[in-house]
Parts: sequence; C-alpha cells; structure tokens
Amino acid sequence: MQAYGDKARFCRTANPQVSLVFSQARPMDLVELERLLESVGWSRRPVRRVRRALECSLICVGLWRHDPRMPRLVGFARCTGDGVLDATIWDVAIHPLYQGSGLGKQLMDYVLDALREMGTEKVTLFADPGVLPFYQRLGWELEPYGHRCGFWYAT
Repeated sequence: MQAYGDKARFCRTANPQVSLVFSQARPMDLVELERLLESVGWSRRPVRRVRRALECSLICVGLWRHDPRMPRLVGFARCTGDGVLDATIWDVAIHPLYQGSGLGKQLMDYVLDALREMGTEKVTLFADPGVLPFYQRLGWELEPYGHRCGFWYAT
C-alpha cells in the first residue's frame, strides 16, 4: 500500500480475488488516463493540457486495480476549487468493465470525504446529461433544467 500514499483506501468489491485501491498520491500515467477516458467514450485532449489540468487540480483520485507488478487505472475523478468554500468535481470515469458494481458510488464517496476533511461547504459537479440520473440517485440536487450540473452541500 506504500505506493498509494497515506490517504489510500481499499475499495469494496464483490469479487475477493480483485483488489482495488483509491489513491490521491500514486502518480498518474497520462497515457493510461487517456485510455481510461477513451474507454468511456470521451474524445482525446492534448496531453500537455491534461497534465496542466491535473497540476492545477485540488484533488486527483485514481482507482487502481492493485497488482504489485503492474497496477491498472480503472477509475478517476478530479476536483478544482479553493478547498474551503467551493469545489467542483470533473472527469469522473469508471472503466466499462468495472461499471455497474458500485465503484462509481464509492469513488464519489471517497472524493466527498476528502472534500469534507478540507472543510469544503459546497460542491458542484459537471457531467454529461446521460449520467445525471446516476448522480441524482446518489442524492445530488440537479440544476433546474437537468442539463449538466449538480450540487451537493456539506451537512
């Protein structure tokens, strides 16, 4: 677990043979991140801009399939903001082979826990319209027109 940092946390899975770990500290391989994002249907973005976006992010969380020799990135999310009053969650993705087993919910819980630890009061989320029902099921308040945005407030 050392390679994943002090805020790493194991993810609950239905298959005890599969070990998944959330990590904010493990270095992000940009090629592997690009493959993950392409697997969920996102278009390519220039690597130098993605690198800069990650550097400017408040939190970047990877969900790794743990293998001591070759960990694999199977999920990702990042946040921007001031870390006190407001934060925004972007780029939430779970590889299609791992979707439908509660990993997206656990990833969002991990991100919100990290933001709570910072004392963040309000979190916004930008997502494609097709996945907004997922966030609504998690308790997010959607903007009135249900286009691309949801809100979560610290309690």
